[in-house]
Amino acid sequence: MRDLATQAGHRDTILVNTCAVTAEAERQARQAIRRAARENPGARIVVTGCAAQIAPEKWAGLPGVARVIGNAEKLKPEAWALEAPPAPAGKLVTDIMAATETAAHLVTDFAGRARAFVQVQQGCDHRCTFCVIPYGRGPSRSVPVGAIVEQVRALVAGGYREVVLTGVDVTSYGPDLPGQPTLGQMVRRLLALVPELPRLRLSSLDPVEIDADLWRLIGEEPRLMPHLHLSLQHGADLILKRMKRRHSRADALACAARARALRPDIAFGADLIAGFPTETEEHFRQMLDLVTEAGLTFLHVFPYSERPGTPAARMPQLPMPLRRERAARLRAAGAGAAAGFYNARLEHALRGQEETVLLEAPDRGHTEHFAPLRLTGAALPEAQGRIIRARVRGAGPDGLLAEAA
Repeated sequence: MRDLATQAGHRDTILVNTCAVTAEAERQARQAIRRAARENPGARIVVTGCAAQIAPEKWAGLPGVARVIGNAEKLKPEAWALEAPPAPAGKLVTDIMAATETAAHLVTDFAGRARAFVQVQQGCDHRCTFCVIPYGRGPSRSVPVGAIVEQVRALVAGGYREVVLTGVDVTSYGPDLPGQPTLGQMVRRLLALVPELPRLRLSSLDPVEIDADLWRLIGEEPRLMPHLHLSLQHGADLILKRMKRRHSRADALACAARARALRPDIAFGADLIAGFPTETEEHFRQMLDLVTEAGLTFLHVFPYSERPGTPAARMPQLPMPLRRERAARLRAAGAGAAAGFYNARLEHALRGQEETVLLEAPDRGHTEHFAPLRLTGAALPEAQGRIIRARVRGAGPDGLLAEAA
């Protein structure tokens, strides 16, 4: 979007890409727009993203907003033409449910980042009762393998040593493409066709939609990092059913066990929602227990947020203070799990094992397991963006402490 705006001749323009996952995300976006308008009175503000797609009129009416661009339009050059009409007539937002393909775009520069992100899938055909995102992103659609390979090759040629494949529902990749490739088949072809790529990661995976090829890669492919982020959302079967999720508690545990059997040192992240409507203390306890039983390490915890128009918003709601209190307890459990993982990596180091680290700054980065690591010795600005070996010397609440090997 930055490149399209620049090529169209935009100057002194502020782009706000909104999120609709929670009410707090929308509040922060509105706050950012008002602050931008106040601090930059001569600037043009362009608003896009999921919240803008779902309710464009609401965003067009904010101070300083010159244009609202929908998700189907935001990667099309014509949406950024300078002569487009101003808001409210300039709400370039069409019906996202009519979208049939992902926009063709080749992003080869991630300013200030050592890790590159490649969108391989967009939209979602599922209807979890808490989620508004399908109405912001539209139906599931996939990027052809050839386009993914082209982009990853360009990124590696540009110096990126790690690529993350992203999507709204990335495990639903492929049914809309010729031959209906699965996510695992696409990843296998990508790794074969771009042998110069050192490290590959996947964004959030549905635990019951991991296909046979991807399971084989988890067990056999060293360039696929030993870190899976699972879209779990809860740990109690009744709540999972009321969320309209596609997996059970047993499925989540089986997924973790199978991955660990294939790759014993694998680390897991997970998305979890605290305080979903009708959640009892026992339901919440089952989610807390899942953190330990599944061996989850890196938690993304959200207090439940009502999204207008979703079925869950019409269910009996828990008081917000209780949601926040349970989210805090869940985050504390996650912090304890992460600390235990860091200590385990320290024990490996004491037995002579080194970590490979992608340096995202001169003195810090992430290991293969996505554990944050900070160098305690001299910073290495010349190595930023490269993969180095490091010897772990300590572990704290925020990650590993190490020396460059």
